Amino acid sequence: MSQVTLEELVIKKGEEFKCAIATIVHRYLMIQELEERGSKKFNMRMDFLIFLELLYARMFHRGRRNSIASWGRRHFSGRNEVKGQIRPHYFDLLETKHEANLHLLRPWNKRLETKSRRVPIEGKGNHNVKTSSKSRNIHNTVYTKAVKETPYTRLCSTKPILTVNGQFPGPTLYVNKGETIIVDVYNRAKDNITIHWHGVKQPKYPWTDGPEFITQCPIRPGGKFSQKIIFSTEEGTLWWHAHSDWSRATVHGAIVVYPKNGTSYPFPKPYAEVPIILGEWWKQDIMQLLDTFLKTGGDPNTSDAYTINGQPGDLYPCSKSDTFKLMVDHGKTYLLRMINAAMSDILFFSIANHQLTVVGTDASYTKPFKTDYITISPGQTMDVLLEANQPLGQYYMAARVFSSFNIVTFDSTTTTAIVHYNANYTSPPPPPSFPQNLPYYNDTNASSTYARGLRSLDSPNHPINVPLNMSTKLIFTISVNAIPCANDSCAGPNGTRLSASMNNISFVNPSIDILQAYYNHINGVYEDRFPNVPPLIFNFTADYLPLELETPQKGTEVKVLEYNSTVELVFQGTNLVAGTEHPMHLHGYSFYVVGWGSGNFDKDKDPLGYNLVDPPLQNTIAVPRNGWAAIRFKADNPGVWLMHCHLERHLSWGMDMSFIVKNGKNPKEKLLPPPPDMPSCY
Repeated sequence: MSQVTLEELVIKKGEEFKCAIATIVHRYLMIQELEERGSKKFNMRMDFLIFLELLYARMFHRGRRNSIASWGRRHFSGRNEVKGQIRPHYFDLLETKHEANLHLLRPWNKRLETKSRRVPIEGKGNHNVKTSSKSRNIHNTVYTKAVKETPYTRLCSTKPILTVNGQFPGPTLYVNKGETIIVDVYNRAKDNITIHWHGVKQPKYPWTDGPEFITQCPIRPGGKFSQKIIFSTEEGTLWWHAHSDWSRATVHGAIVVYPKNGTSYPFPKPYAEVPIILGEWWKQDIMQLLDTFLKTGGDPNTSDAYTINGQPGDLYPCSKSDTFKLMVDHGKTYLLRMINAAMSDILFFSIANHQLTVVGTDASYTKPFKTDYITISPGQTMDVLLEANQPLGQYYMAARVFSSFNIVTFDSTTTTAIVHYNANYTSPPPPPSFPQNLPYYNDTNASSTYARGLRSLDSPNHPINVPLNMSTKLIFTISVNAIPCANDSCAGPNGTRLSASMNNISFVNPSIDILQAYYNHINGVYEDRFPNVPPLIFNFTADYLPLELETPQKGTEVKVLEYNSTVELVFQGTNLVAGTEHPMHLHGYSFYVVGWGSGNFDKDKDPLGYNLVDPPLQNTIAVPRNGWAAIRFKADNPGVWLMHCHLERHLSWGMDMSFIVKNGKNPKEKLLPPPPDMPSCY
């Protein structure tokens, strides 16, 4: 058999773990497996995915890890037969005691429709509890996402849904702080798609941020886009999701950003970690739902279920057997990586008889605080410690809607999962107990109390830098609006068409993306006249506001910010048509939430109560119903960055705008050029 070089076997030179894997496959597994399959010849340039699958099958299903490691040490003792100088001790990584490293071998999905050269991703996505290890052997690499339709059964019926690599929720990405990865996105679906990396700042590189017609045109059916994802200061839990139409209902997954190698969490290391993704499920096809409410001008149909890791739970029909279970050992601590991927609602979450300790939000550490529940908005992430310290048995984790606006309709059933204590039970444990401290759906005090507990850690290893001298002050109203329809024929209030706006401008998507137009100086795509303050000043939160205030302007307007300007932005909710909470998300940045309150913002009095000492650092903030929230950030990331409400219907109605942050003076402060394979707009 001819000699194989590392250039042929290993994707990235110098990765000792992969060198060991490739050598083992070549010298030990490859011939045996292929002979068993009746193959007498082996293509030396076979896709690397097959190597990993063969090794995975041998190690995990045939119990050969220790024997392979022993063979490798013997075979390479004093020898150098493969470029890269494989040394015997490298094979120690395959010993059973190093099992925490083996997740790097598992492909996202063994039925990938595309050739993936590097797929070190966890096989079953968010349903695996992941044991914490002292260090992570994660390297800059390339991942593959194949977006395609896959049949899934929920609530007694089956329908095709958009998935990534056939998984719902999608696969979890694991990276270390400060890394850069490449994700090859293949669109195998029938509609356009884009993918957004929620909370990843992408310094100077908005080209792969993902929002459709803002930083890119969509990936068309049959197309591919290699997205470079640049991690910088983020550390903790983030997520990725589709950012075109309503595709994110099923196209989403977790991102886990570990501390840099050689550093650790600012809290005791948990025994294990698990993503907990809260979502929604419609029996109806999601694109039909979108088309219907946009055509009629009314509100979209309410979802049929809320979900935990893709499952509705015991209280929904045809769901009990598939309820997600978190298996725990008594006395151990677990890190729950919480994500609200729901389309429409803020959620309360609690676990029966257990206190939770919040240690992070939006990939930034917080001062630990204990709570019986959390409040989490669409788009937000939370890092939460669960100590398994209760009597052996089963306990429900549960999530339900928070809404202070009684007119809003939603599914009132609570989604559940089960925390199950591992033990040698002599008889089946009793049914799970329900969390008594899960707040009622309209408990505004519970939501406010939780929000007040979020404060930045602000330690020597995790300092904060709150802007104090502000160069730019902005006030943006966020409103649900109504547009007159001919013959009062639409499904909104009084025959109108529902809309939404910021500073009375309802955003209209252009035909090519704003970033391309800005970078290439293409005229006529957008205007840069987004106002700094509301064009009309009135009692924003009063009841029975005049109908003439409900109609917004339409336009594709951006706000231009100077590089390194310090920005204070106050979101002001209004009671036009319907006052409700608004989870506002800013791409490309994290911001300090320095204050929030009810009623109209008072520019003279309210800043006196700002928290400028340890405000939480977030990328999504829930603006209270008929209230306000103030954020601060430094505009040091050049490019085009979307800001929008993360309630999907509000985004569909136009509650979004974009910032253009200009280049700085030196080369390291300038927007990087685009990648060569940007999706075409034509």
